[in-house]
Amino acid sequence: MTTEVPASRSTPAGTPTLETVAALAGVSRSTVSRVINDSPKVTPEALAAVNKAIEELGYVPNRAARSLASRRTQAIALVIPENTARFFADPYFASVIQGAALRLAATDYTLTLLIASETDPEKSRRYLQSGNVDGALILSHHSDDRSYVALSRTLPVVFGGRPERHDDGPEPVYVDVDNTAAARDVVSLLVASGRRHIATIAGPTDMTAGLDRLEGWQSAMSDAGLPSHLVEHGDFTPASGAAAMERLLARGEPIDGLFAASAQMADGALSVLRQRGLVVPRDLGVVTFDDDYFAARATPPLTTVNQDEGEVGRTMAELLMRSIEGEDVPRVTIMPTRLINRRSQ
Repeated sequence: MTTEVPASRSTPAGTPTLETVAALAGVSRSTVSRVINDSPKVTPEALAAVNKAIEELGYVPNRAARSLASRRTQAIALVIPENTARFFADPYFASVIQGAALRLAATDYTLTLLIASETDPEKSRRYLQSGNVDGALILSHHSDDRSYVALSRTLPVVFGGRPERHDDGPEPVYVDVDNTAAARDVVSLLVASGRRHIATIAGPTDMTAGLDRLEGWQSAMSDAGLPSHLVEHGDFTPASGAAAMERLLARGEPIDGLFAASAQMADGALSVLRQRGLVVPRDLGVVTFDDDYFAARATPPLTTVNQDEGEVGRTMAELLMRSIEGEDVPRVTIMPTRLINRRSQ
């Protein structure tokens, strides 16, 4: 609700009010309030009429009074439960943040970035629970970060990626892609190209993206009647991909295909293959997940799964604003993906 300071006390004579905007636009006071608060429950005609009236009258909403009346901070936190090095090295975070920031740019909300403290993991949660923000966007959720799920029961929260649940409470609101289906589809390209000894560098077991992409690889292997024991895990970083590739090769078993669950891990794996004199795709095919510069600039460029991280961020911000306004929002939003076939398989 938008609150006006009475003209007789703080508003100079002749200063336009919510009521004068409503009168000129030919709509109700509540409609003007919804427009100012960026509510989606406004018809295009009413939106145009209100914005025109605001421009003609030079109306400026009383933001301080509105914030006081609603007890809102007009601030949204974007929480990254990762260490600083991981945050700055992963292009996924930058793309999601940009999408969220662009959606919030035309509103009164400010975006506050919180990177989890490595020495005090509870610091971010204490900050969120202290009334400093109206809601939070949580990226890169781990299974031991269960308190963020608990926090979503008392503060509007939207997760980027499906959070792992540990109780029978309501489903948290999250935006994700179908990691299982996308991984299965990209691995199927390896199978279709004739690969029969396909290994995987899977993601961490404490993240649902890692588990779901592993399940997709297993599903593709099962559908093709192929063995699925060539598994090593990484943490979505290049270094972990290189170490996992070393472990796979050390087994001494034939490998003619590889699915790396992130392009960063694929980048690390490729460095090891080059050192061993193995050529992609002549000696083995490689497919991965995420169409970032690690996939596009690899040698050769990698067949991968594209997910629009910017749209993920925009959607997360949209759902969070609606939640803050008290609207019902879908608990689960699955974004589309597409295969980028660069024939590295």
